[in-house]
Order: sequence, then C-alpha cells, then structure tokens
Amino acid sequence: MRNGVACVALVVLGLLLVQARAAETIVDGAFDQARDGFWGSGDVVLSREDGKLCAAVPAGGQAWDRLMGVNDIRLKPGKAYRLSMTTEARGARRFPILVQRASEPWTAQARIDGHADEKAADISTIFVATEADTAQLVFHLGGAPAPWRLCIDDVALVQVDAKPAAASVAAPSGRASPLEALPALVNQAGYFLDGPKRATIISSSAKPLDFKLVDASGATVGEGTTKLAGFDPTVGADTHVADFSVFHRAGEGYRIIVGDAASFPFAVGRDVYSRLRIDALSWFYPQRSGIEIEGSIAGAAYARPAGHIGEGENRGDTDVGCLSGSVAEALYGDWRCDYRLDVAGGWYDAGDNGKYSVNGAVSAAQLLGTFERGMAYGGGASAALSDSLSRVPENGNGVPDLLDEARWELEFLMKMVVPDGQPLAGMVHHKIHDTAWTLPPLLPHMDAEERALHHPSTAATLDFAAVAAQGARLFAAYDEAFSQKLLTAARKAWLAAAANPVLYAPTSDGLQGGGDYDDDDVTDERYWAAAELFITTGEKKYLTVLHASPYWAGPVFSPAGAFHWRNPAALGRINLALYGEKLAKKDLSMIRKSVVSAAGNFLKLQQKEPFGQIYRPAENRYDWGSNYAILQNMLVMAAGYDLSGDKALLQGIRESMDYILGRNAMNMSYITGYGSVSPQNQHSRWYAHQLDPAFPNPPVGSLAGGPNSTAVDEIARSRLQDCAPQTCYADDIAAYGSNEIAINWNASLVSVASFLADAR
Repeated sequence: MRNGVACVALVVLGLLLVQARAAETIVDGAFDQARDGFWGSGDVVLSREDGKLCAAVPAGGQAWDRLMGVNDIRLKPGKAYRLSMTTEARGARRFPILVQRASEPWTAQARIDGHADEKAADISTIFVATEADTAQLVFHLGGAPAPWRLCIDDVALVQVDAKPAAASVAAPSGRASPLEALPALVNQAGYFLDGPKRATIISSSAKPLDFKLVDASGATVGEGTTKLAGFDPTVGADTHVADFSVFHRAGEGYRIIVGDAASFPFAVGRDVYSRLRIDALSWFYPQRSGIEIEGSIAGAAYARPAGHIGEGENRGDTDVGCLSGSVAEALYGDWRCDYRLDVAGGWYDAGDNGKYSVNGAVSAAQLLGTFERGMAYGGGASAALSDSLSRVPENGNGVPDLLDEARWELEFLMKMVVPDGQPLAGMVHHKIHDTAWTLPPLLPHMDAEERALHHPSTAATLDFAAVAAQGARLFAAYDEAFSQKLLTAARKAWLAAAANPVLYAPTSDGLQGGGDYDDDDVTDERYWAAAELFITTGEKKYLTVLHASPYWAGPVFSPAGAFHWRNPAALGRINLALYGEKLAKKDLSMIRKSVVSAAGNFLKLQQKEPFGQIYRPAENRYDWGSNYAILQNMLVMAAGYDLSGDKALLQGIRESMDYILGRNAMNMSYITGYGSVSPQNQHSRWYAHQLDPAFPNPPVGSLAGGPNSTAVDEIARSRLQDCAPQTCYADDIAAYGSNEIAINWNASLVSVASFLADAR
C-alpha cells in the first residue's frame, strides 16, 4: 500500500504542476529554455546569461524611452494575479514595472516600483485585472545619468485566489468598507431621457441587490436588481451598478433607493448642459486680468477693480521687466533683457495671479475649438455661435462670445512676444507672475508684489503659433484685420521657434511666486503648431514637418488624460481629423481612423469602470486635475462621434459626465452650483469666502480639479493620508492639490458641455 500511496501522490503532484504551468502567463520566465519572448527598445540590448535575462541600458532619456518587455499576455477581468520576479543590478536602481494594454492607449492594470541592487531582490505584487485586451509586461529603464545593467530571473504572472491589498478605505478583513454607508451614487444634475441612466452602489454583497426608482412624491416608478461590478481599487471596495436606462419619463426629484438608503435627487430629461455651457464659459470673465469686473454682468459679489494695471500699491503688468538677480542667474544663466513690456490682460491661470503662456494657449485653443466644432458639426444652429452665449461685456458686438473670450487671451499672448531688434525676437515669454508668493484672501488689484517676465521658451512659442493660426481661420469672417494679425504672428513665432528649438523652461522656480510649467520635449508642441498652420494655410512646408513628426502616425492619446499643456499633440491630431480637408485622402483617412479607434478604446475602458468615468491611470493613482483628465478623454470620444456618428460614443460621453456630477465616491458634483452637493471653497485668492466672509465663493460653473493621490498640500498631508484614489479630495481653500480652479480645466468643461448640449 505504501507504494500505491506514493504513486497517487506523484499523480496528484503531476496534475498540480500541469495546472501551475497552465496558469502561468509568462513563457520561460526562468530563462532556462531559450523560449522567452522578451524584447528591448530604445537601444536597450538584451542577453541571456546563466539562466537570467540581462539588459544593457544606455544613459539618458525619459523612463519610457528605454524599455524591456514581453507581449501576448492574456488576463481575465476581475481575476487576481500575482506578478513576481528577482532583480539584480550593479548599484541601487529604481524603475517602474507595468502590466498594460499592448496597444494605444496603453492602459495600465498594475504598476510596481521596481528596484534592484547587487544582492538579488525579490519583487512581488497582487493586482486585479481590469481588461481582457492583450497585455504586455514592460520595464521603464530610461533616465539614468550613466549606462547601467539590469538582470531579472524567475518572472512569473499567475492567477491567484486573492485580492490586492485594499486602499485606505477598505476595512479590516471580514468587515464592510466605510464607503458602504453611502447611498446609491448618481448624476445629481440629471440624466438624458434617451441616454444611459446608471447608479453605482458600494457593497460587499456577493448577490445582486434590489433597488427602486421613486419619484418626487416617493411613489415607486421602477424596480430592478443591481449587477455586480467587482472590486474597484480606486475606492478599495466592491461595487454594484443599478441600471435604469429603460426609464423614459421626464421629471424632477427622482431617487434610487437601495435598502433604506435613498440617493440624492436627480432629474430625467432636463437640459442640464445648455445652462452649464453658459455658466462654464461665463466663469472666464471674472478670471480676466487688466479689466474691471462689472457686478451688473458677473454678479454683485464678483465686482472688483481691474487687476494688475499699476494703480496704487499694485505693481501691475503695464510695464514689466524680466526676472533679474541671483534667482534669474540660477534659473537662466547669463540671460538678460533690457526691455520692458506691457503685458496687461489675459486670464489669471488658476487661483493665483500668474499668467502662463503654455496653459493660456491650450485653454484659448479649447474655446476656439468649441466654436469651430459648433460651426462644423452643430448643424448650423449651435448656441456655440451665439453673440449672447455668456455673461461678458462684449454681448451684442457682432462676434460670437466664444471668440470674444478667446480673444482676451490671444491679445495678451501677442504682448508676450519678444520685440523686434532684441535677442530672441519673435519668441514668447514663458510666463509672467509675482516674484514672491502671495496668500489668500487677496483681490488682484491689491497685489503689491513685483511682477517679472520669465525667459522665452520654445514650448510657449510653438503653442502661441498653434493657437494664433487656429484663431486666424476662425476670426476671418468677423474681423479680417485681426485674423491677418494673428496669422502673421503665428508665422513669425514658427520661424522663431525653428531658430531656437531647445529653449526649455526650467523646473526649479516653483517657490518664486508662480508655477514651473516646465517642459523639455517640444516635439508635441511642434506637431500641434504645424497642424494648425497647415489647416489654416494648406502650405506644404507645414505638412512636411507633420510627416516627419513622431506624432504623425504614432500614439498621442493616453487614458491618464488625452492632452495637457505639457503634451498638446492630441489637439493637433483631433483638429487634423476634424478639419484637415487639405490633407491627401489617404492621410486624412489614416488620421480619422486613429481618432475613431482611440475613441473606441476609451469606450471599452469606460465599460469596465463601475463609476462610468473614462479614466484609469497607472497604479490607479488619480493625478492632479483628474477631473480635467476625464473631460479630455471625453473630448477624444466626442471627436470620434463627430467623425463616425457612432451613438455608443455619444452615450459613453453622457455617462462619463455622471462621475463629474456626483456618481463618485465623494457623492458630490465637482461643478459649483450643480447637484445637491458641490464645491464651495476651491483654492483662490479672490474666491476666498472660507477665509473672509467679505469675499465670495467661486461662481456657478467652477470646476474643481478633483481627487489627487499625491499629497501636495497640508490639507492632504493631514487629512487625506492613505486615501483611496477617488477619495483624495477636500473642499477646502487650502487644498490646492485637489480643489484648485484653472483655465484649462474650465475650458475643457465648456467644450464637453457644448458638445452634450448640441449632440443628439
């Protein structure tokens, strides 16, 4: 019998080994059979030595410029996996390791902070897969100051019966998450009558939950059961979704009831976005610098004298010199300028008094893009073309309000150009702001700090060339002289940037009264500028630059945020797709297919999100301005819808707004004045009611930045320690990392609201 038992044991052991091999997704991760499929890119050279895989990594570049990885990984959504390996290197090294989609938009499902030293280190993590798309394991190895060498062994990726360590809100084992006390999470402003209508419930129940839809009187008008949506690492809890899309009765005051908990009330069929388009655009008028804000237009609480025009204690922007002294020398070397400029006007960038050319250009471009989309795809009746759309002094002047508001920034950007006859003539100053930080509460006209121009940059110059070219084609029908002025300025900036291709903004002046807005890669800005100049002029020289750009046929859209002031390439791609009729047919077809494909990929990503938002950044960590990133991704889908007419994309955009308007783990709308609960204390020096009742709260239509997993302010460090990503938010004026206002954020909100108000 003893031999029989041994035989049975051997058979069982053999079966277990077969099952283990079947579950393993990395082929030959021990590197002892010469069957692994690992590859290197960015001049990374791989070798197999003594049962290990070694990578010789060149110095320099960004982390993602030097890669090692393996493709053809298949994962099951909702299942847990353990990724493990050993690493060695000569000298301590740290590097990101990602499990991500193997194609654009490269969605990350897991990320490890990899490390290696001379002694073999064991690395391991458990994560839950979120996608069925083919994935890849990628090591980001670039950015080292000197060449280095990494060796890995025993790489394994296997399915396990476990979940990753939950985020901070996850309760101890065997207990429900505190977030389960929340009611059903809904779009508090309202759902489209013919659109998706879903709510998210945080619950550890392994069975579907019953829910009711009740009207304002409490009468039941619909019933259903939830669908289990799985564990969401951004909240550290299990989720359900209640789908009541079949309900088609317009009204106010509806609620979703699960158990004894009722959601906030919401409307069905009410036109939310026509009003939001007005409020979001009207938000820009009180952000204007250099002009009196009239209470009769903006509201009595927001009336104030013109800011930074050099009256009284205010140093002003009408006569500004360049940054000088030891700070300038440390930042810019021996650069000096002996001229002074009148740079009054423009928008205050965020909650402080700084004005930044790169962000200003991107924001103005989005307002111009909102108008252009309304003109080209709004059926000729879009309110985006209206001369009375927003609350601005220019109402009734014969020019659409979107163009009027964008012009306020365009005029300022033209003032930021280095004058003729000076070194770097035609280049654009990167920014202008105080030379020391001020504190709220403080109205702009009371700012007594000295102001200074900062070094011109290639990024700012190319961004200006792009938005000026875009403005030139849109103002042509309303002000031909201004249109020609913009086009001349765009051409001049293009040539200046070509003559000074690597003037980068530094990263070390964040304590000098303004933000850095640093950028050491301008290939994306050059692509955007060439795109706008080509769309406007059709000239071959710009097309030649486009064809040579890495962004011509390369990836430009990221699920962590499709575009940004640091990477505006997606703006160029979208506008080429929408308005690039001067392109050859095959080129235009290729570009349009890339946008429609990216929109489809975002839709697939969204369909796996329990909260319906189009956003899943690496490590599930929410970025600064996460709400802005969600809106950016929606705009890619909007372009895809305009190009394809695919109604699923429209419905996806509608559902993604649910998150912004209350279907989130904070159970609040992130737009002031919309929904039952919305932000009232965004970071601002003049919307400072929280600090001084004499100051107002932010106006209706102000978008808060949204959850930020990085604790950059004292509020986050003291109150949001170890927060789950979706809960890393505080409606506090000091929480600038999650609760600031910004021109680019509201510009995206204008674009999305305008699209949703028009699209049917």
